[in-house]
Amino acid sequence: MSSLSASTRRSVLLLSCATFSSMAVQRLCDAMLPELSREFNVGLAEAARTISFFAVVYGLCQLFYGPLGDRLGKFRVVTWATLGCSVGCVLAVFALGLDMLVAARMLTALGAAAIIPLSMAWIGDNVPYAQRQETLAKLALGTTLGLTSGQVFGGLFTDTLGWRWAFVLMTLLFGVAGVLLWREGRRMARQQAGGVHAASAEAPRLGFVRQAWAIVTGRWSRVVLIVALIEGATGFGALAIWATHLHEALGLSLSAAGVVVALFGLGGVLYMVTARWLIPRLGEAGLVRLGVSLLGLGAVVVAYSPVAWPAAPACLAAGFGFFMLHNTMQTNATQMAPAARGTAVSLFAAFLFIGQSIGVLLAAALAARLGSALTIAGAGVILCALGWGFAVLLRRRHLPAEAV
Repeated sequence: MSSLSASTRRSVLLLSCATFSSMAVQRLCDAMLPELSREFNVGLAEAARTISFFAVVYGLCQLFYGPLGDRLGKFRVVTWATLGCSVGCVLAVFALGLDMLVAARMLTALGAAAIIPLSMAWIGDNVPYAQRQETLAKLALGTTLGLTSGQVFGGLFTDTLGWRWAFVLMTLLFGVAGVLLWREGRRMARQQAGGVHAASAEAPRLGFVRQAWAIVTGRWSRVVLIVALIEGATGFGALAIWATHLHEALGLSLSAAGVVVALFGLGGVLYMVTARWLIPRLGEAGLVRLGVSLLGLGAVVVAYSPVAWPAAPACLAAGFGFFMLHNTMQTNATQMAPAARGTAVSLFAAFLFIGQSIGVLLAAALAARLGSALTIAGAGVILCALGWGFAVLLRRRHLPAEAV
């Protein structure tokens, strides 16, 4: 990123902070579920509404944020959405019942939905292609660290000060990030007004319906969106019960279970660090095949290990493998419709998180009926089969190396 302007580098850093907070708040309730179930005297599946309803709102809002960002400015929308998340977290702190907590989570999701896809789209609009992959990897690093931290924050605060303090922390993180983004946005506006920094070129765009129709009717776009839907359900969705499984099946404390599952995110961080070396050697299809194989193996180990210690390396390997798949999916999503990148990336995120919401509900229900071990292992096997099929389609597509 040495050739990028100081303003662009600073903006990317602040966007990374916002995406960190957005992903952390998504996974915050994973390790809380047993405690929420006890405190509000509800079943595990009902407590999981704090995750599934968040994902539903998050996914549906993607349908609006793409064109909204294209019209009002992606950076501006991300700024106000980040500040809005802090309001939702304040309401969660003072929730008097599960329904109020779910409503606060939905309000938070309303803002969080804009942050990651519009940040990706803003980078696509403002960073030259030669530096774009590295820049997106830096943004993804913030997102992945957020995934790790959300698991840790949820379990740690639930076991110590209480689950409400996790939302206090998220209020502060979103508030600080939002204020810094607002100041940076004002600085960019002054620079643009003074002719110091050229505004990003925004070509005239079609209406949302016509843009979305052009994307979903594209042959390869349909493949990417369908795979994203299943990836969200079997990957992010099923991940919600991993900490609960370790707590109930192996006797780990909630904080310890949260830390172990957080290694899933750390595995993603390790992938981001090594991606520049792995991508040219394995190619997209190779990344996907190896990634889902590691993920499937890790899920089976977590599900059926009779003792706790193998779960740690299994989570690390599973996370490393999952993000090999997910990063490849993100790359293909940004290439679905370059002329309508905001809408395309938002549709991708919508399918991903609608899948997640379905997956959370299914995972909780199946865990109650069939057991958490079979549910976790089954999701891993399904995602493994999906990945190998997607790898075949990638090879048939014959993408040039520079498009990877």
